[in-house]
Amino acid sequence: MTVRYFDVILPLPLAQCFTYQCPEDWGEQVQVGARVVVPFGAKKYYTALVVAVDTKPTEGYAIKQAISLLDKTPIVYPYQLSLWAWISSYYLCTIGEVYKAALPSGLKLESESIIAYNRDYVATGSHSSTEQMFLDILQQEKTCSLIQLGKLTNYKNPLLVVNRLLEKGAIQMRESLRSGYKPKMESWIRIAPSYRSDDALEQLMPCLGRAKKQESLLLRLLELINQLEDSSSATHQTVILDPQHYRLGAELRSTEIKRDVLLTKLDCSSAILSALVKRGVLEMIQYKQVKMLETVEQQEISSLSIPQKQSFDEINVLWNDKTVVLLHGVTSSGKTEIYLQLIQDALSRGEQVLYLLPEIALTTQITTRVRRVFGNRFGVYHSKFTDTQRVEIWNKQLSDEPYDVILGVRSSLFLPFKKLGLIIIDEEHEASYKQVDPAPRYQARDTAIMLAHQLNAKILLGSATPSIESYYNAVQGKYGLVNLATRFEEAELPQVKILDTKELRRTKQMTGLFAPELLSSIRHTLADKKQVILFKNRRGFSPNVMCSTCGWVPTCIHCDVSMTYHKYNNRLTCHYCGYSIDKPTACPNCGSKDIEPKGFGTERLEQVLQENVPEVRTARMDLDTTRSRDSYERIISSFENDETDVLIGTQMVTKGLDFERVKIVGIIHADMMLNYPDFRAHERAYQLMSQVAGRAGRKGGNGVVMIQTNSPEESVFQQVQAHDYVGMYQGEIQEREMWKYPPFSRLIKVVMKHRDPRLLEQQARWFGNQLQHYLGPRVLGPQAPPVAKVQTLYIQQLLIKVELNIPIKRIRETLLYVQQQLNQSPSGRAIKIYFDVDPA
Repeated sequence: MTVRYFDVILPLPLAQCFTYQCPEDWGEQVQVGARVVVPFGAKKYYTALVVAVDTKPTEGYAIKQAISLLDKTPIVYPYQLSLWAWISSYYLCTIGEVYKAALPSGLKLESESIIAYNRDYVATGSHSSTEQMFLDILQQEKTCSLIQLGKLTNYKNPLLVVNRLLEKGAIQMRESLRSGYKPKMESWIRIAPSYRSDDALEQLMPCLGRAKKQESLLLRLLELINQLEDSSSATHQTVILDPQHYRLGAELRSTEIKRDVLLTKLDCSSAILSALVKRGVLEMIQYKQVKMLETVEQQEISSLSIPQKQSFDEINVLWNDKTVVLLHGVTSSGKTEIYLQLIQDALSRGEQVLYLLPEIALTTQITTRVRRVFGNRFGVYHSKFTDTQRVEIWNKQLSDEPYDVILGVRSSLFLPFKKLGLIIIDEEHEASYKQVDPAPRYQARDTAIMLAHQLNAKILLGSATPSIESYYNAVQGKYGLVNLATRFEEAELPQVKILDTKELRRTKQMTGLFAPELLSSIRHTLADKKQVILFKNRRGFSPNVMCSTCGWVPTCIHCDVSMTYHKYNNRLTCHYCGYSIDKPTACPNCGSKDIEPKGFGTERLEQVLQENVPEVRTARMDLDTTRSRDSYERIISSFENDETDVLIGTQMVTKGLDFERVKIVGIIHADMMLNYPDFRAHERAYQLMSQVAGRAGRKGGNGVVMIQTNSPEESVFQQVQAHDYVGMYQGEIQEREMWKYPPFSRLIKVVMKHRDPRLLEQQARWFGNQLQHYLGPRVLGPQAPPVAKVQTLYIQQLLIKVELNIPIKRIRETLLYVQQQLNQSPSGRAIKIYFDVDPA
């Protein structure tokens, strides 16, 4: 029999494929896109993905045999493998990193170290108290994973103790496959087949004579089953249980009832029920839990206004010649209604649609709106879902009845689609579409465009403030461009006022965080039963605390940054690594107890507002208040239902949220958005302010936006005031052309990290010199970023400006070659290095 081989990729940061041998009993079963469990290294096992079959193994290497075939049909389509290869090549990462990011964790079995007590071990010496504690736990628990052992012993790194016990032969270690996917199961109860007849029940009852509670439960269960079966055939049904809580059997007394519903209905304990199951009188069956979708009232798509219909028609005409069309529509112009109509048209052609949003917060509002139109043809996919939920959606997309419309964030690009015809990217300018860490550091907007080219699908980019790059491509004719310049139902754009806080402080009119005019407007707005949004792009109570006597500021022990004060828990927290300490009561430098917060964030803004307007009902939307799975929904729902008067937040509140009753938007300390060493600072400031301004006056009534700034002369504030996107674009595009920034070049950032700053600086200079030898003046740096140390690692960066006519493949080869040279020395190998293409 001919020996067959196949190539796989592993969910590890490895660039190459690996060849394995098919077991003889697999025959022709293995297919490209299927998962197999393979041994890798000395003792590890991983879920690999088959990328080629019947390959010829490289001579001179011992080929290992695969362990298990997990899929008889592919779970990844060929176009997905092609997209992964492009991501790996363009974004300068390994194919293994793309594979690991693309598939939900539950589809990637991995081996984990299992530790067991060695029953044959005879101690020849004494053990430390720590070692004895580990041995006592292992004798009691039989086996433990390394993670479990760490939790049981409260050791963050139990491996050191485990290694000592391994050397003594006291314990054994083996590898066990672990799956992250565990579908939720439901328990159902039914009468066992041997007790469904009257004769069998008559013989059973005397045996239950002493177990009166079991006898009573069985009799009440029989009565309930008879009622359910009688009601199913009756003309006038009596609703005893919700139909989803029971399944009528094909024969008498074979009806199944949900265990938890049965316990509630019959008001009995689980112990009595379990006793009848143990006796064999009842059976307990496990079924995979089917998640019931929230029922929403179905509705038709709203008819388009004349401007919307004109934009809709223009988009379809442009798609005849262009793959990508940019819809530049002002805030509240009704872009979502156009999206829904385009989705409806795509579905009528038998196509699937991917609707991308930059933030999970946006999916909260739009989910109900889209589901009302498309019902169960619509699914949601994002990172707040459990791993089980993500696996179930992946499997549904592979099934014969996939979702026709997927609403999701950037990771939903990796889902399998059978007939994808349209991709909508809302708020296309958002930096959230760029993956920062870990690899692959891909731009979801640009990756979606590549995906559309592969599948011959269409792309619609939508934004009130498009990215400079996208608008440039549209102006140059690479993309189609459609302008929607009027708000829905001809609502007016909000009036924008610029409040000079520097002058207000000079004239002593402003003593707190709010300009008098803004505070007065808030009070009048609340009196009119309208709502307010306050935007401050910094969370926490204050950016730091300082000793008023000596100027000491507490900094993170792991990062080169001051720690932010959070008053709700009276702690200082590093927003880079999460390190947290209690707020000190005295200065460790001089002993003074005069330690005061400096600056302010959303938490302090909320407190000051409540002090000035005691009757106000506030809610905060920032990273601190949105950690739980349903926090977005809760905050947004409260604001929509008029349970909250003022919503205070970071840039989360700027991103496409739609509220009817917002009249006032306040932008606090707007200058901070300009104080970033980034060529996109002006563009980003305009986008953030324009987007949050667009939340005001959306459903009739004149909205007012008040920008508090120390620098009212800055051009960006004038552009926001005039709603002048084109003016902002023209100024920015001239500067970028002058300095050769995107869209006139491509940027690649080289990031190098190490614990030793001197070694890092030395190796970064060497790396930069080597790159300059091959790439010349395109290479800038190295230099330390503004935050030069994160999580105990110091950072050096280089920036490469690449002309658009130079293939990325040439740059990739150069970077990888220099990296290979760096790795030839022990000190170079110790440097952690990665490449970030098109950094945000």
